[in-house]
Amino acid sequence: MGTPELSPDALPAPAPAKEATRLRDISPQQWKSGAAAWLGWMFDGLDMHLYVLVAAPFVAELIMQPDPKHPDVGFYGSWIQAAFLFGWALGGAFFGRIADRIGRSRALVLTILMYAAFTGLGAAAQTWWQLMIFRFLAALGIGGEWAIGASILSETWPKKWRPWIAAVLQSAVNIGVLIAALALILMAKLPPRYVFLVGVIPAFVVLWIRRAVPEPEEWAGAKNAAGASLPRFSDLFRPPVRRITLLTLLVCSCALTAHWAFLFWYVQHLRNMPELAEWTDGDRNRLVGIVVWVVIGSSIVGNFMAGALANWVRYRWAIVTLCLVYCAAMTATYGVPRDHNELWVGFVVIGLSQGLFGLFTMYMPPLFPTLLRTTGAGFCYNFGRIAAGVGTVLFGLFAPVGDYRLALFAAGFLFLPAAAIALMLPEPPDEVS
Repeated sequence: MGTPELSPDALPAPAPAKEATRLRDISPQQWKSGAAAWLGWMFDGLDMHLYVLVAAPFVAELIMQPDPKHPDVGFYGSWIQAAFLFGWALGGAFFGRIADRIGRSRALVLTILMYAAFTGLGAAAQTWWQLMIFRFLAALGIGGEWAIGASILSETWPKKWRPWIAAVLQSAVNIGVLIAALALILMAKLPPRYVFLVGVIPAFVVLWIRRAVPEPEEWAGAKNAAGASLPRFSDLFRPPVRRITLLTLLVCSCALTAHWAFLFWYVQHLRNMPELAEWTDGDRNRLVGIVVWVVIGSSIVGNFMAGALANWVRYRWAIVTLCLVYCAAMTATYGVPRDHNELWVGFVVIGLSQGLFGLFTMYMPPLFPTLLRTTGAGFCYNFGRIAAGVGTVLFGLFAPVGDYRLALFAAGFLFLPAAAIALMLPEPPDEVS
């Protein structure tokens, strides 16, 4: 049996209806799909960031080490984060494949239930390796939800709105992170493990999603037309899809390694700054919460700036530009020692640069055929998290004990190859006039 043609337009789909040009033209089904994807991504941001915020004190508690600055805390903490990123990568590929086969909304329910359950179980961890297992399993769901949510909106909302949809969707992640930071501020005096209980909240939204959110017509039409001749995972590495797969893998690996090195180590670097040594744990937690709000608030603004840039110069050049800005911001912020009062401008510029990852949201799924869309986008984007997981450990190992400034400084340079490779990527084929 021959493999079906794999160009993005080769698998038949229903004839497209006239695209909406105003919000009031959006159908109830589109609003429901949009709300489901947005909520899923918001809870992604909440659940993925809870550990980052309490990593040092919680890991110190689990390994019975009274000093959170002890090198063992950074060592085990980075391995837990690496396991989380590995799970995210595997979940993107696994649940992406499931969503291409059984449908977007059905798979969305599975991913949300999975990450809610295992994030909540993190509160019950008694050893560092138990927490590592719970974070790995939670990440399987988070990685799958990314690809599914992006594909749902790519298939149901107007193509010309994609840069703005990407900004709104990425902002959902940022709002989830802000909620995580708010939880840390409100729970600053409680043992750090209790913040993981906040991660159970997403489970309550799945009943509405399963009842109210329809499958996208584009997916349903392609599935019916393909019949039993569905593309295989291995088809990602066959022409004509192979080139897209390899280029997006490389861009995401470089960019996400640098990005996650920042997301994990900037909090640990801040906690370990010498001038905070005499602060109480509660005061340090409140400072971390405020800094996260600054970074993520800037990132929300950056999402819409990135959308405007993509409308102006198209996706490829917008991605290249933001990679270069992110590199410059990280190297300038961490190139020389600074006290915490000198880092605020850097936090703002780095946050603005993170609009880069909002662009990937709507840019990547249309590069792949409909029945390989969540598989391809989920695998390529999330595989970069394996590189990011390895990078998190390596940058931490080579950093001086308790001082992660040099790790952050070096990580920023990975945005340079990401920018160079992005120049070789095409624009989405369904947007090329």
